[in-house]
Amino acid sequence: MYFDDLKTGMAVDTEPAVIRKDKMIAFAKDYDNIPLHTDEEYAKTTPFGKLIAPGIMSFMSVWAKYLEVDFFGEELLAGKSTKVEWLKPVFSDDVLTGKAEITNLVKRSAKNGLVEVTIIIHNQNGEPVMTSVTEAIVKCRPVS
Repeated sequence: MYFDDLKTGMAVDTEPAVIRKDKMIAFAKDYDNIPLHTDEEYAKTTPFGKLIAPGIMSFMSVWAKYLEVDFFGEELLAGKSTKVEWLKPVFSDDVLTGKAEITNLVKRSAKNGLVEVTIIIHNQNGEPVMTSVTEAIVKCRPVS
């Protein structure tokens, strides 16, 4: 979808992403190797009472589902930035869903514009667990 066809408030829902314990621990061992993510006995002694998923892994699980929606299609030129805020812990077997909404549009030139997409991610209990704000550069409709 071209930048010119986008409107603030346009939104899509993502398919559910299930956080699997084996993938959670494997990811943590590779990229976020701290006891809160990898050591069940240690995690029992924390305020969470059990392992929590690495934040980036939780976000990327929903991000992958968002990409399946293909909001911009071939008109997407590049990502510019992403800011993630974690609100609540995510545990194994949590089911995360996101609602992605266009929250700002800035035309940069005759060729492209900057699209801000805000994703609010909830767990299976309807609790918001994280938000992300991503900026993407999207092609404008060619002038004929």
